[in-house]
Amino acid sequence: MPRSARPKPGDEDPLREYRRKRDASLTPEPVPAAGPLPTGKDDTFVIQEHHARALHWDFRLERAGVLVSWAVPKGLPTDRRTNHLAVQTEDHPLEYASFGGSIPAGEYGGGNVVIWDRGTYETEEWTPDKVKVVLHGARARGRYVLFRTDPKNWMVHRMDEAEPGWTPLPDLVAPMLATPAGLPADGSGWTYEMKWDGVRAVGYVDGGRLTLRSRNDRDVTASYPELRALGAALGSTQVVLDGEIVAFDDQGRPSFGRLQQRLGVTSASQVRRLASSHPVVYVLFDLLHLDGQPTLTLPYTRRRELLEGLGLSGPGWQTPPALDGDGADLLAATREQGLEGLLAKRADSTYQPGRRTPNWLKIKNSLDIEVLIGGWRPGEGRRTGTLGSLLLGVPDEDGLRYVGKVGTGFTQSMLRDLEQRVSRLERTTSPFVDVPRKDAKDARWCTPRLVGEVAFSGWTTDGRLRHPSWRGLRPTRTPADASLATSRGGSGARPGG
Repeated sequence: MPRSARPKPGDEDPLREYRRKRDASLTPEPVPAAGPLPTGKDDTFVIQEHHARALHWDFRLERAGVLVSWAVPKGLPTDRRTNHLAVQTEDHPLEYASFGGSIPAGEYGGGNVVIWDRGTYETEEWTPDKVKVVLHGARARGRYVLFRTDPKNWMVHRMDEAEPGWTPLPDLVAPMLATPAGLPADGSGWTYEMKWDGVRAVGYVDGGRLTLRSRNDRDVTASYPELRALGAALGSTQVVLDGEIVAFDDQGRPSFGRLQQRLGVTSASQVRRLASSHPVVYVLFDLLHLDGQPTLTLPYTRRRELLEGLGLSGPGWQTPPALDGDGADLLAATREQGLEGLLAKRADSTYQPGRRTPNWLKIKNSLDIEVLIGGWRPGEGRRTGTLGSLLLGVPDEDGLRYVGKVGTGFTQSMLRDLEQRVSRLERTTSPFVDVPRKDAKDARWCTPRLVGEVAFSGWTTDGRLRHPSWRGLRPTRTPADASLATSRGGSGARPGG
């Protein structure tokens, strides 16, 4: 690899390294014969999007008869706030400025190459350790400087301001929340989406890399490696997406029980195994930022148009359609298909980060609630020797209020996992402010740190859950966070809770 950022005067063949790595009979890339280099104006640049083993952009500048080249993993920076890594590669022939195509697998640089932009440039400074240029392309315009940080690696920095109106990708957009409710009384002006029984996640894509953040702003990207290819699919498109991570059962229905096996897993080997055995899908339903333009103030229907215009459909992601029609008919259809329900969204609603508003309504076929586990009772009959039921509570101003026990909805793996978890939190006293003697009989208590979700049909007159069924643990939070979330409840929150 050459030390200099341009071919050295007197080099016998500046393209020797390029030819050594390629066989003209095996690759469609131009491989010119050795000989005198062509003479140009030293003013052509090209940027090629290269979907190789890892997505990157090849930035090439014509200089002394060759294209001096850098691989830039995240592409040229769009604003002055950040520098991007640029790895210098071998010089390329000038003919490469018009190359686009598929390099066969197994060959050097195997993968698809497309011309992302090309144009002319002006040189302001060119030394072995610094290259300062002004680009005049259709997509890449402005002043950039590349500066060496070690023999191989450089950094690229944008020197001028971004295009007028360009807004950098936000660091955080808290997801907008829906209000639990019934169908809207006035059906006009509403659009409907299926309600997915998954985990909310906001996706940030910059430089072909996806970052997933949970509703509590935890980076969960590493937990879902099968979703990373979404970043490569978007390439240089810079976006913030809103959606839900969903696992589907063998009948194609969302299964929170199956998804639960993916939550909180941090071991890389276990994550890889589960990604194969229990894959997830990132279901997309909103677009919050697109190529330097925030979209939060646009109406919902316009955001959906922009989202659908991206054509995001792949092995681990999909954009289900928004639905127009009679809400009651749509809700009945979800009930027949065993789905959780609907989301109703006002067609003209803006996106209000972190707020729960009546512009989005959460309409469920059954009630559910987040609860804290405060104890358990041993099983009887076929469950003898294992966990039989969980004792549940929600916090209020007096402490942890008992709301009943749940003994159905468990799989064997759930029971084994819960038994281990509650045993680690065991204590000698009840955490509840009130628990009936009959439910406390034979009970074993635990510190209420585990947050679970229970489906139920309503409330009894004494404030207990009617017909509860266990749905699963929710992602781990601090006790304070869990108490706050639970006290707000869901569509089944206790009156006055």
